[in-house]
Amino acid sequence: MKGEKGAFSHVDDSGKARMVDVSAKPKVRRTARAEGRIFLRPETLERIRENLIDKGDVLAAAKLAGIAGAKRTAQLIPLCHNIAIDWVDVQFELQRDSIRITATAVCTDKTGIEMEALTAVSVAALTIYDMCKAVDNNMSFGEIRLLEKVKEDA
Repeated sequence: MKGEKGAFSHVDDSGKARMVDVSAKPKVRRTARAEGRIFLRPETLERIRENLIDKGDVLAAAKLAGIAGAKRTAQLIPLCHNIAIDWVDVQFELQRDSIRITATAVCTDKTGIEMEALTAVSVAALTIYDMCKAVDNNMSFGEIRLLEKVKEDA
């Protein structure tokens, strides 16, 4: 099945899930950017902006949680390879009714990095939710997507 056009690389010949063998692939620099949004009430956004959430600095905690989440991606997603992450950054843009979360992740490895960027966004959103749930029980998050995946030539 491997290498056939349209074949699922995570499925063996009997249709069972399997981890992809990347042992023959060269290590190359890979970069991925992902984004998502958490929707909050304007009053909650103002409290975050003014650092008035009782649990502390929401965006600082969410940034650290997003980075930590990226580093644990292979532990969370069963068939995801454990790669050496070179760099992760998480940024926030406060908007009228939401916070836009953007994560960038870089590795020099045989596979990966988009799942790590997506995980960083997701964990950052969950952290914001957790820190603000006492003041806003109508939060939701979504629109999590990969913006860019770049693989540099070896």
